[in-house]
Amino acid sequence: MARNIQSLERAAAMLRLLAGGERRLGLSDIASSLGLAKGTAHGILRTLQQEGFVEQDDASGRYQLGAELLRLGTTYLDVHELRARALVWTDDLARSSGESVYLGVLHQQGVLIVHHVFRPDDSRQVLEIGAMQPLHSTALGKVLSAYDPVAHSEALEADRKAFTDRTVCDPDAFEHLLDLTRARGYAADVEETWEGVASVAAPIHDRRRMPVGAVGITGAVERLRRDGELRPELIAAVRDCARAVSRDLGAGRF
Repeated sequence: MARNIQSLERAAAMLRLLAGGERRLGLSDIASSLGLAKGTAHGILRTLQQEGFVEQDDASGRYQLGAELLRLGTTYLDVHELRARALVWTDDLARSSGESVYLGVLHQQGVLIVHHVFRPDDSRQVLEIGAMQPLHSTALGKVLSAYDPVAHSEALEADRKAFTDRTVCDPDAFEHLLDLTRARGYAADVEETWEGVASVAAPIHDRRRMPVGAVGITGAVERLRRDGELRPELIAAVRDCARAVSRDLGAGRF
């Protein structure tokens, strides 16, 4: 059995102590509560402070939880609510489109898949929750890059790898794609990331009208296109799904 890392256990214990007790605690209080030497406790607190997980009051010298923990917690809650609100609508989209449905959010300069509904047939499929997709080539990524300023910056700063001969890597051409995405209200990926695969995605907004994710379908090019164009009924279904989830998140009508 793998051994736990003692310093991480102690750091976790400190965070729980600060979360459950008084608003602020001094070094001596923290060290004695956890049975640690002051030097050890101070070293861990200093590291947590550098990472933004703990803050020290300048006047009293006491410690409290930092803003970074709040940001991480809020991100978790947002993703949890997004997925919960999207469950019914993504199931409906999979049934109506006959394709796989993906729900993605911005994470570490890419798209994190937080929900995946299998294509409703008997084919062998692999669950891709937790998988990462690139921002610049996938439909989900282009939607996030078009509507989220942080994603936009990260997509432009990243090394835009050419996955196929259709991948758009030039920054000016990529910006044009994002303009087109905003004008149409959806993004497409036709063999830009995987040969023979096409995707359509649309943005999801929260009650503040801020982009919090994207939803899309992915399938074989021959199923998603008709006469060389993406099937308009599939585009409409994806956009309807995104609007429905946005409404459930309190965004109102788009």
